[in-house]
Amino acid sequence: MLVNNKNKCSSFFDENYQVPEFIKNKQAQHNRRNFLKSAAGIGALASVSAFSLSAKTQTSINDLLKTLVKTDPWLTLDATLNQLLPSSATGPSASEIQATAYLYQVMTVQPTEQDEKEFILKGVGWLNGYANSEKSANFAQLNFSDKEQLLRGISQSTAGRNWLNTLLGYIFQAMLTPPSYGGNPNGIGYQWLEHQAGFPLPEKGQRYFELPTRARIDLISRVDYDNKRRKNTDQHPAQSRKKLPQGTRKS
Repeated sequence: MLVNNKNKCSSFFDENYQVPEFIKNKQAQHNRRNFLKSAAGIGALASVSAFSLSAKTQTSINDLLKTLVKTDPWLTLDATLNQLLPSSATGPSASEIQATAYLYQVMTVQPTEQDEKEFILKGVGWLNGYANSEKSANFAQLNFSDKEQLLRGISQSTAGRNWLNTLLGYIFQAMLTPPSYGGNPNGIGYQWLEHQAGFPLPEKGQRYFELPTRARIDLISRVDYDNKRRKNTDQHPAQSRKKLPQGTRKS
């Protein structure tokens, strides 16, 4: 019987670690267009039952986070995001762009692959295990310098780099997506980058994953087609250049 080594990992430095499929897929498809599409929530629909919100709840995500960030995993995730993008005179911080609120929507509302959610959550345990072995305290309890040292430490491992890059990606998305997705309040990211966003911006109820089923299928199909076409072009550039548009002839 084959053993899935990914499930046996116990730390960022575990030799059994294997790069998750969602990271391989993102690396294969990475470009600006796909990055912005992913910010709109394109992915496999999944859920983490421990984080699911009741349809009857009237509590805003920000108000809910005030309670959630007092305990893990959100305590550590919030501390990590704010360490990756701290307060600065040169631009907004993770707190100001509401990166944690955005990540919460990614984990609970937006269509996000299950293995990505699980990897993010496993990283919380791995980081706190590393923090306790090095500093005898959980990550969120440490000062700025100690946190910085630990993040630089885990970045020396493949698993650590993958985890940090995943969170950094969501920081950028929180800064660039419409506020209805949980981050970028009042367009603070747009203002900092002097970016003119498209109009009209989607409101709650008009976000990608809330579109009618037919529209979602059409959009996903188009993205899949573009990805396959781009991949084929990358693998066979000469053949792609020779290929004539359908319905044309050489003169």
